[in-house]
Amino acid sequence: MRVLWISLRRLSDVFSVGSVRRTLSSRAMRLVQFCPKGNEGGIRIGVEQEQGHGVIDLKAFDSSMPSTMREFLELGKAGMDCAQRALASGQCVVSHTDIKLLSPVTRPDKVVCVGMNYRDHCLEQNAPIPTEPIIFNKFPSAITGPFDEISLPDNSQEVDWEVELAFVIGKKGKHIKEEDVFSHIAGFTVANDVSARDWQLSKNGNQWLLGKTFDTFCPLGPALVTTAALKDVHNLGIRCLVNGGVVQDSNTSQLIFKTEKLVAWVSQFATLYPGDVFLTGTPPGVGVFKKPPVFLKRGDVVECQIDGIGSIKNTVV
Repeated sequence: MRVLWISLRRLSDVFSVGSVRRTLSSRAMRLVQFCPKGNEGGIRIGVEQEQGHGVIDLKAFDSSMPSTMREFLELGKAGMDCAQRALASGQCVVSHTDIKLLSPVTRPDKVVCVGMNYRDHCLEQNAPIPTEPIIFNKFPSAITGPFDEISLPDNSQEVDWEVELAFVIGKKGKHIKEEDVFSHIAGFTVANDVSARDWQLSKNGNQWLLGKTFDTFCPLGPALVTTAALKDVHNLGIRCLVNGGVVQDSNTSQLIFKTEKLVAWVSQFATLYPGDVFLTGTPPGVGVFKKPPVFLKRGDVVECQIDGIGSIKNTVV
């Protein structure tokens, strides 16, 4: 009976924990993109050690490894296996004090965003619950690092915050079935879908794109956390703080369309490539719906947090 119990438990770990399906090749890791301080152009890929003890430089561990996350993800299982060996070795460690963390992914083929995807966010604006995902995008040039500055544009006076769960595609696919989605995902990270509400809601024919895609309007980080490191990605606390005060506080269980649905839906229309970023929507508490509305100003500090993944903190300039 003990052998049967152990076998069933292992089988359960392989196929599901919460809503996240695991595979035998899953690896619990926190992958980062970084550069040595003083060498901003020297991008490297690393794996964080536990308790923040340091970052293992993958290229120092294995010179055949590429220097960017997108190239690393294109290696597929071979890249992940190398990262796991490096983590187990404990070699080639650099201190967090000697590096600058960058966005986990830079220059993706696409940044896919989802609007109106939290039930409680729909309720705060008296909007109907969508029956199909609402999709828009940001340009990749909007991406910035987890601790970089957010630049207020001169031509917007209504810049708002939006904490979001983001994930990154790890394997190319088209017409991906929901049951296969997690084999196409490299991991999850924290995003701030910074939004110029005047451009989103009242200018340019009410199209969302321009209001969402100013430079620095997509902070990401601090790490790409692989699926195996998260018990249930659809049951995580998610919050945003502005100048230390909580403005958004919810849970990813409020997501209307979850990871499986979003990937299957979007991949009907576009081929997904390693490095593609998805932002899954924001919970209630954004500035535009406060009474009166509140918008970001120079000097504000915005911190976005997701339990089990980490936090990003960006100063507005």
